[in-house]
Amino acid sequence: MTTELVLRLSCFVLMLLVMFGWEAWRPKRRPSAVKGWRWLHNFSLIAVATVIVRLILPAGAVGAALWAESQQLGLWHWLAAPYWLAFIVSLVLLDFAIYWQHRAFHAIPWLWRLHRVHHADPDFDVSTGLRFHPLEIILSMLIKIAVVVLIGAPLLAVITFEIVLNATSLFNHGNVAIPARLERPLRYLLVTQEMHRIHHSQTMHETNSNYSFNLSLWDRLFNSYTEQAEAGSDGIRIGLSDYPDQRQTTRLPGMLMIPFSRPSADLQSPPKV
Repeated sequence: MTTELVLRLSCFVLMLLVMFGWEAWRPKRRPSAVKGWRWLHNFSLIAVATVIVRLILPAGAVGAALWAESQQLGLWHWLAAPYWLAFIVSLVLLDFAIYWQHRAFHAIPWLWRLHRVHHADPDFDVSTGLRFHPLEIILSMLIKIAVVVLIGAPLLAVITFEIVLNATSLFNHGNVAIPARLERPLRYLLVTQEMHRIHHSQTMHETNSNYSFNLSLWDRLFNSYTEQAEAGSDGIRIGLSDYPDQRQTTRLPGMLMIPFSRPSADLQSPPKV
């Protein structure tokens, strides 16, 4: 478990530094909030969430994989599937599960109350990829644990997925732009910044689209794909119109209380999936 934590943390820090450098070198958009202050509180939020999750679910999805293997639980154990097949398909199924989890957090009102902490960020950069309410992260971990046990995902597949999920969240929230000649073909396989930025639009039908985190095919398969924002790439208004006060949306106490506060308008209530 110690080796797994070191590996995951190393990959996380490496990706974070890469995105920091890319954003500093060639940012896509000008920030609307004070960047240093906003970063301080976004990173404080993930620090608080990480401590809470480690206290409540110390073993996480990796521990669930070890337990399922020791008990021979899950689809792959029952089917006696070859390891290579279980590894590859587990990665795909976990990504599939995260896609539907994301849709659920938009469609179910009480889950949306938690998830709007992420969407209330007035800017879109690598720190947004870490900005999730502790209760949302706990629920997300419980969903992953359930999927891991249900399919009997191999330990290495779970570790790989956790690394990829963290890396792609940092990557696709980056305040950067891949050249169009590369971005368009890449988007057929992976979620790009251009694709995911639309998901953070204040326009409701754009907010409720482009749910994928890693593989982009889920949005095309399940009719939730938006190719271009109505306002164009540079004209997207980021955040939630319900929460215009940056003192609430860029400070740790305000972010923690967003799920329990009433929005000023019901403009961002997501439709049913």
